[in-house]
Amino acid sequence: MAETRQGERPLSPHLQIYRWPITMAVSVLHRITGAALYFGILLFLWWLLAAASSDHAFDIVQAVFGHWLGQLVLFGFSWALIHHALGGIRHLIWDAGYGLDVPTANRLAFANIAGSIALTILLWIVILWAR
Repeated sequence: MAETRQGERPLSPHLQIYRWPITMAVSVLHRITGAALYFGILLFLWWLLAAASSDHAFDIVQAVFGHWLGQLVLFGFSWALIHHALGGIRHLIWDAGYGLDVPTANRLAFANIAGSIALTILLWIVILWAR
């Protein structure tokens, strides 16, 4: 029988040595933002119901969303929405059969991250400027 060297065999990858490819990180982030959008829709529904019910209820929601913590939550929700939408466009490009090679897929993943950050900041500059 052949002698095996159990002590020299590599262990399966773990977080200390395994590097996630950018495409995998963006894929996981796409799933996380999709789940976060469910909670963001609840906030949007709360705002709509308050607007439809009474001035007092709407004032409460506006006060919550106007607080710095509420603004931070809205900022995160808008980033999640934009990031998820750009990820959907990335998947549409792949579904059309383009960008499937590794360098292009990596560029699309970086573009997804950079684009979502840039568009979110631009959106909030416009929102704050319009006030």
